[in-house]
Amino acid sequence: MEEFLFYVELGLGHVLNIHAYDHILFLTALAIPFSFPLWRRIVALVTIFTITHCLSLTFSVYELATVNVNWIEFLIPITILVTALFNIKEVINRDTELTFKLQATSTAIFGLIHGFGFSNYFKMLMAGEVNKLNPLLGFAAGIEISQTVIITGILLLAFILVEVLSLPKRYFVLGLSMIVILITLPMIYNTWPL
Repeated sequence: MEEFLFYVELGLGHVLNIHAYDHILFLTALAIPFSFPLWRRIVALVTIFTITHCLSLTFSVYELATVNVNWIEFLIPITILVTALFNIKEVINRDTELTFKLQATSTAIFGLIHGFGFSNYFKMLMAGEVNKLNPLLGFAAGIEISQTVIITGILLLAFILVEVLSLPKRYFVLGLSMIVILITLPMIYNTWPL
């Protein structure tokens, strides 16, 4: 149980680490268009992200797949950018609605990419472990808990600005998506693999 809790804590720290803010930015971009009445959808997306994140981590830990770390480090901010651009597209094209199926598919793909991004560090932590399943499950639990905290924070921010202070939702989505993009662009530049 102690080992499991260690990995839960590691999962929490992985997402909530302010120095590794790419995860926070992605979750922020993912949650921006949602509000409390749609909480089930965003929880479903976050769970899809957690599952695929842990799936690619599992592939890496059990050495079923290896990837070029430089490309993964570049693709992670690309996933953030694309998610924020989806939000802007939906606000500009008010007559279209990004379907949940498309959101779920892109979130799953992005989760795979993010999971490979953490795999080298995680493999080093597990170097002496015989049982790899418990650490993976503990880590997944920590990720899910921390992601729920971030998503709740974004939904609360949306509620305060849109519902309480009457900021039009389109301005909230556009403004916060643009902030995410501005933070992400230097990350893309700094990780450019060529």
